[in-house]
Amino acid sequence: MELDDPGFHHSVPADFRDRLAEDDRADRLLDLALARLREAGLVRERTMQRTDSTRVLAAVRDLTRLELITEAVRAALEEVAGTSPHLLDELVDEDWGRRYGRPVRLGKNPSDPRPGSLPPETTPSGSWNTCPVREQTAHPVRVSRLCARSWCRTTTGTPPAGWAGAPPRRKATPGCRPRPGRSSLPTTPRPATHGTDTSSAGRGSPLTRPRPPDGPDVITDVATTAATTHDSQVLPGIHTRLARRGLLPAEHLVDAGHTSLPHLEHATREHQVTVSGPLKSNPTRQHRQNEGFARDDFHIDYDHRQVTCPQGQVSQGWHGPCPTSSPTAAPLIVARFTRSQCHPCPARTQCTSSSASHRTVGFPPRELRDLQLRVRAEQQKPEWKICYAVRSGVEGTVNEFAHGHGMRRCRYRGQSKAHIQHVLTAIAVNIERLSGPPPTEEPPKSRRPTAFQDYLDQREIARPKPWPTLGT
Repeated sequence: MELDDPGFHHSVPADFRDRLAEDDRADRLLDLALARLREAGLVRERTMQRTDSTRVLAAVRDLTRLELITEAVRAALEEVAGTSPHLLDELVDEDWGRRYGRPVRLGKNPSDPRPGSLPPETTPSGSWNTCPVREQTAHPVRVSRLCARSWCRTTTGTPPAGWAGAPPRRKATPGCRPRPGRSSLPTTPRPATHGTDTSSAGRGSPLTRPRPPDGPDVITDVATTAATTHDSQVLPGIHTRLARRGLLPAEHLVDAGHTSLPHLEHATREHQVTVSGPLKSNPTRQHRQNEGFARDDFHIDYDHRQVTCPQGQVSQGWHGPCPTSSPTAAPLIVARFTRSQCHPCPARTQCTSSSASHRTVGFPPRELRDLQLRVRAEQQKPEWKICYAVRSGVEGTVNEFAHGHGMRRCRYRGQSKAHIQHVLTAIAVNIERLSGPPPTEEPPKSRRPTAFQDYLDQREIARPKPWPTLGT
């Protein structure tokens, strides 16, 4: 371009990005890049691939109780203004405009959590309950439930009269303050818990990369999900996209979060892909405490639709298979023993602690049950553990994305725009790996000993050997 070229308007890149976010066009860019690599013989089908997920943090604030209830009313007003603005003519005045015209920002948390401590100009008044907005708006239930849930989450009392849709509250412990709510009402990113004690708000991004015996190691799939989406729910979508690109693996190594019986069976049946990952153990109390009779101690007869307990009693009821509330959980068949069978049993305390004094046993259908037993048996073999140790190499890709390319912080608002960033970053990482120097056959150099390790070596004091360097 010439120095005096006027260039283009500043809105052109934004419009192009919006068009790119439609109809999965971002995924087509990755499809095109991988198709070129496949033609060049750099990637191929039916190899071993690995998947791991990382979280993408959202730029949202943790609101105090006072901020959250005010933001809830403001979000309700935004909903009504977008659908039926004429209904606000009799309600909104200068005070409402000054109060809810912009997001609220306070300095510190209010010390008193009681509803009476909220300022009168912020507390939802009776005029909101009696105004025609709640009855005539296109989404009265959504508006009412939005404010009611925020009221219950931020106070210890009940919502005002007429606020329907409030969730049931647990009995408050005397002297305990309610937890402040997260600013998830006016924003798309949702809070979620990762692991045991790590919580964040934002989205998730599963990454998939192969482990070919030779050649470059590139990224074959990247997804963008909500933070509340369980990892196991993204597995069918990954296999569908890999099948479209002609890069389905023969064996797919995942962590425990991506494994579920229905998806393992679906991957084998529809795509001939063996999913390898730690399968969740039996969740029964007897299995966790390693005492009493667990589910595996019962003999299941699918042909005669009955279950025999360790004491020889035969079940009198067979119900199911019934779908579960979780889309990743297998449907369950429930076998019931009567009270007359369990009450006189001398081993009843080892079997159940229910006040009803009878046992129920839940288990998946025959196909899923056989798959569950076979997978658990394979996971106990040393050969499976050696093969599964290769999965840890994908964590290097996650670290490269998060720290080397800033994927942990999203540059755009909206999941579709965030997905464009992730796809373009994946293509850039593939280009960097292809343009880098070829891997050397020399063994990696060991780390230099620390000062304390030198101290131990000089005095001939035994110390543990260094951690082995594993290939990725």
